[in-house]
Amino acid sequence: MATDNVDEIIQCPACGKDMVKVYFPQQGVNLDICLNGCGGIYFDNRELEKFDESHEDITPLQKLFENKEFKKVDTSEKRICPVCGWTMVKHFGSAKKEIEIDECYGCGGKFLDYSELEKFRAQYNTEEERAKDVIKNLYDTAGIVLNLQDEEYEQRMKHKNLYANLVINKPINKLFKQDKYNF
Repeated sequence: MATDNVDEIIQCPACGKDMVKVYFPQQGVNLDICLNGCGGIYFDNRELEKFDESHEDITPLQKLFENKEFKKVDTSEKRICPVCGWTMVKHFGSAKKEIEIDECYGCGGKFLDYSELEKFRAQYNTEEERAKDVIKNLYDTAGIVLNLQDEEYEQRMKHKNLYANLVINKPINKLFKQDKYNF
């Protein structure tokens, strides 16, 4: 692992300090880390998935954070992507809704505040577990919505049938009573 500031330096979206580029040879990526400010980490598109599973080694990253104190930041503040300038969107990083991350829909970058990576990794052992939980959550939510729609449909059908009986069937019933065939 080596720190290399010769490439484009970006400013931290949380505290505005210059981020330090740190190369992680095992993952083959440079991460932008706010080592002199708030301790946040900026992941370019698809980089987070190289660090998000518990079996993936983040020891070099943890060593960078040892014995450091980081500036506290307001996590509710709007953040601007340091790469493309789009407003980053806050959303939960998983179906558990425990960790809110900032994501840029322009370039796909993600920003995690200090210590959020460890929390994010602790939620699931693998990406497969994370994906299964998303699908389960989706089905649970969709099931509730579908049940409510079914109940609403049944209520409408009851009202429709009552209306049909009052408006349509009475004249037809009178016709049948007058019919010579006595249906």
